[in-house]
Amino acid sequence: MGGDHGSRAIIHGAARAAQEHPALTLELFGPRQHVMAELSRLPQPLAAAASRLVPRDAAHAVPPGATAAWALRHGRSSSMALMLDALSSAQCHVDAAVSAGNTAALVALSRRVPGMLPGIDRPAISTAIPARKQRTCYLLDLGASVDSPAQRLADFALMGAAMAQCVDGIEYPRVALLNVGAEAAKGSVSVRQADVILRRYATQGAFDYHGYAEGGDLFGGCVDVMVCDGFVGNAVLKSSEGLASMLVERVQAAFESRLSGRLASFLARPVLRRLKQELDPVRYNGASLLGLSRIVVKSHGGAHAEGFYYAILRAMQEVEHNLPERLAERWQQTAP
Repeated sequence: MGGDHGSRAIIHGAARAAQEHPALTLELFGPRQHVMAELSRLPQPLAAAASRLVPRDAAHAVPPGATAAWALRHGRSSSMALMLDALSSAQCHVDAAVSAGNTAALVALSRRVPGMLPGIDRPAISTAIPARKQRTCYLLDLGASVDSPAQRLADFALMGAAMAQCVDGIEYPRVALLNVGAEAAKGSVSVRQADVILRRYATQGAFDYHGYAEGGDLFGGCVDVMVCDGFVGNAVLKSSEGLASMLVERVQAAFESRLSGRLASFLARPVLRRLKQELDPVRYNGASLLGLSRIVVKSHGGAHAEGFYYAILRAMQEVEHNLPERLAERWQQTAP
């Protein structure tokens, strides 16, 4: 429950994931009768996977406009809270949680249950951004902490580096701090103070620190982790998604504007299809809440079924790499 497109998009995305991964079982938290009705309307061949989509009754959902404080006071019986309770329960044997619901509520409820890893006081929302040379760059934070002090930015860098090591096998991740310029005097006080801390971490072998970077460096393929506060990160992510969609549409329109262009479009169709797949933000849906003791993935609230499917794949990838445990080990090795 909680996505902009309703439970149908969530259930169809879940059904696709279950269909393509026979070992996967998904528990769906929401009003049982409502969930059962949506399951009964699944088209073939998605309906064949319905036996591994298990309804879990939850009468209430966190409203889209709810605050974190409201969720903590009134959201304990919501579908989101019950999902997180199942994740934390030793009896339920749940490996990961995925939600397209209210971000503030998800962060607040996740901090309470399942809770944070030792030594980490607040999670960071992170996702992988496609970059040149067929690489990806982890951008964090994307909205868990709108205004972050210097030490929190440094903590985000450690978590992002651990993510790159665990998931992508990068032994010595290249980390940069997003700023308005590369000059030492530029940036807010917290960014300049974080730069001092990150340089100290780099001398201790935590990662390869590249100093300040600008927005365009995110896609250059020369940085593995880009650190910023949640306000900036969220704006950068949404702008990137909008730009990618616009570029694909413009390229397609340019080919189809003339007869010769339509012929070229027909001949270039495989290349255009590949470009659209590589740039499509849907394929990168699913942001990790790093720093929690269990795996929680935030899907874009506006995701359709395909987008939610990719968020589930993100959660499965983190389960495969046992991300929280490996992040905790890395944290103990590098954190002050």
